[in-house]
Amino acid sequence: MEAKQKILFIDRDGTLIIEPPTDFQVDRLEKLTFVPGAIGAMTQIARLDYKLVMVTNQDGLGTSSFPEETFWPVQNKMLETLKGEGIVFGAIHIDPSLPEENKPTRKPGTAMLTEYFSDTYDLPGSFVVGDRLTDIRMAKNLGAKGVLIQPEEKGRQMLHEAGLEADCALVTDDWWKIYAFLRCGARVATVARKTRETDITLTLDLDGRGKNYISTGLCFFDHMLEQIVHHAGVSIDLKACGDLHVDEHHTVEDVAIVLGEVFRQALGSKLGIGRYGFSLPMDESEATVLLDFGGRIDFLWEVAFTRERVGDMPTEMFRHFFKSFAEAARCNLHIRAMGDNEHHKAEAVFKAFARSLRMAIARNPMNLALPSSKGTL
Repeated sequence: MEAKQKILFIDRDGTLIIEPPTDFQVDRLEKLTFVPGAIGAMTQIARLDYKLVMVTNQDGLGTSSFPEETFWPVQNKMLETLKGEGIVFGAIHIDPSLPEENKPTRKPGTAMLTEYFSDTYDLPGSFVVGDRLTDIRMAKNLGAKGVLIQPEEKGRQMLHEAGLEADCALVTDDWWKIYAFLRCGARVATVARKTRETDITLTLDLDGRGKNYISTGLCFFDHMLEQIVHHAGVSIDLKACGDLHVDEHHTVEDVAIVLGEVFRQALGSKLGIGRYGFSLPMDESEATVLLDFGGRIDFLWEVAFTRERVGDMPTEMFRHFFKSFAEAARCNLHIRAMGDNEHHKAEAVFKAFARSLRMAIARNPMNLALPSSKGTL
């Protein structure tokens, strides 16, 4: 059976070319300026298995305020420039209506796009790329996902206020990150593990999208896992229920196993990742974490604790947590730490581990090669 065609529905003004902040019309050639990185990244995106479709609202096109003779020279010059770099749109849809007309052809409406609601196209596997919430709403109306071109913090706030977080797969103002996302996919995974001793579900997003929630029943353990979220720049949704009436062992061990498994799954192909990682001081303490997501397992622990517990966490479980993670993630993990304050020492280890993760999982969209001379990880 022939595979369905995936589509990139791409906005124009504010997405491919810079939208003038005063009149919002690119109606003269001297106003034609491409968004930084758009041409370079689109040159690579055009080689992927997506049909490129431009969808743009051009308010009042054809009226005295925006005559067509001022629009087409700019449009044609833009298309000519893109074509010269191998970027060709399979279709272009332009709605000339004004916002107050509220026509179904105008984004976020899909009346211009009815031909794509067929068995020929894979709308769930398609994306709408644009700089406005109307683009994300159109993605929702199409049954696709959105890519919002905005600074991440601002874009997340926009999506949250509009209730569109679930409909947007990526927020970035970097076209090369869009290419990396389309080339390698989302780095999100969920692992559930249920035994007689624990019931754990963990969702991980390596690129830090979504909400964070951590609950293990152990307050200090939660605090340490929150360090991973913050310093690794990832998003974690973790719900763990364990037999804490027995002791802490099963909960800590099984969370580590699930965390290792979910990192291994989310890394996927490992294309373009940093792979390695980090050291840091914390007051009088210092910690070094050496990490390699190379697929082989090795664990070294040189950390001594003089207290039996830090908060409600047995200090003997720190070693067991990291060992279990290394085995489940299939990585090399070497940890050394020293210091006088046991809380600081433990926190330094978790922070160094998190920063090591941050370096190792970082993906370079300019070089999506496998970081191995063997050709496999």
